[in-house]
Amino acid sequence: MPSADPVAEFRADWLPHVTDEGLDRLVELLQKGSPLLIHGAFTRAVPMGCLASHVAWNHPHTCRLSHEAGVIWLTKIAGLNPATSAVIQAWDEGGLGDFELRSGLLTACLEDRERRTVEELEPAAC
Repeated sequence: MPSADPVAEFRADWLPHVTDEGLDRLVELLQKGSPLLIHGAFTRAVPMGCLASHVAWNHPHTCRLSHEAGVIWLTKIAGLNPATSAVIQAWDEGGLGDFELRSGLLTACLEDRERRTVEELEPAAC
């Protein structure tokens, strides 16, 4: 059963499937509070999209899609139901205006990016 905590769901169920490029894009948009990062819809006019859409546009299996990219990425790549995702529900309610959610998601992204960097730098175990 998915977590009711959107940041916990984001960490556990989204981030493992987000590419480095998608992670960098989310960090950029969340840090700036970019108007390209919308809520209440997956897309309006490309390049305006929700969290899932921006992740999908930076994923090799969904990068060629436009309006349906976020839904396809959530269902086929992350294995989540958009209608029950705590992240989608919380984001649709407040979006960039929900500072606590935005801050939590940004922190999760930055920590995951740091973890990935450390893993890349560590020598492979024998």
